[in-house]
Amino acid sequence: MENTVGDFLRSRRARIRPEEVGLPSHGRRRVQGLRREEVAQLAGVSVDYYVRLEQGRGGSASDAVLDAVARVLGLDDVEATHLRSLTRPSRTAAVPRGRQQVREGTRLLLDLMPGVPAFVLGRRMDVLAWNALGNAVGGFSGRPVGEANAARHTFLDPAAREYYPQWEAVAAETVAYLRRDAGQYPDDARLAALVGELSMRSEEFRRLWADHQVRQKTHGVKLIRHPLVGELDFGYETLAVNGSADQMLVVFTAQPGSPTAQKLALLASWTAEGAPAEGAPVEGAPADGAPERDAPAVAD
Repeated sequence: MENTVGDFLRSRRARIRPEEVGLPSHGRRRVQGLRREEVAQLAGVSVDYYVRLEQGRGGSASDAVLDAVARVLGLDDVEATHLRSLTRPSRTAAVPRGRQQVREGTRLLLDLMPGVPAFVLGRRMDVLAWNALGNAVGGFSGRPVGEANAARHTFLDPAAREYYPQWEAVAAETVAYLRRDAGQYPDDARLAALVGELSMRSEEFRRLWADHQVRQKTHGVKLIRHPLVGELDFGYETLAVNGSADQMLVVFTAQPGSPTAQKLALLASWTAEGAPAEGAPVEGAPADGAPERDAPAVAD
């Protein structure tokens, strides 16, 4: 899973024009954006020091130096944290072992929110559990075993482009979330297998992965074209499940009285009886740390 600090820093340098940071832009430039020596000058470090940083030999870099580089390159908080993860891989958290489990209390919470679509998102964007309305919107229970994964759905399911009217934006966000995961867990073999699978099977994924965008899933809007009720215009909120590593509770919201709220009420009435209320940890895949299968078959 290629995710080096040099690739990341070069991609960030390339997006900044010299004039944006007060440097002359005249003359022939062999690289797009800022040169290494220009970043070093603006960050107040030697060129040799910055070169070592891009070469992955900056494990002893201080917070002050990394903050200065982040400032010069215009990194936001998520990107700056990603830079630290890539620069200091020995300080990143170890890959959690064992199958991802959703606490009974969290499952109960899902069931106690019947009026809003909700689900739990785990590592590698695996969908671990959902409530009935979340399933009615997302169709999680209808996917093959091991395929309840937001990234696989976005890039490998032909129906995803119809399901997401703004597919390009969703795809870019999805890759940026995976990039952040890769920075946090550079030794996650199963994440590497997922990235390899998506890279082999999706040209769009390869292109977006090479762009090195990094994002954290927090809140936003999501437009969905549902096969039964048509377009649903959601807001969403993402809440960390404290005590459960890397699990997030994702809740879709709709303004009361809006067309989306009316369509949700219709979906809720259709799924009130007999609908599966939640997902389960994916069965049939080896626990973390077990021998990996061929990349296309890997799921967790």
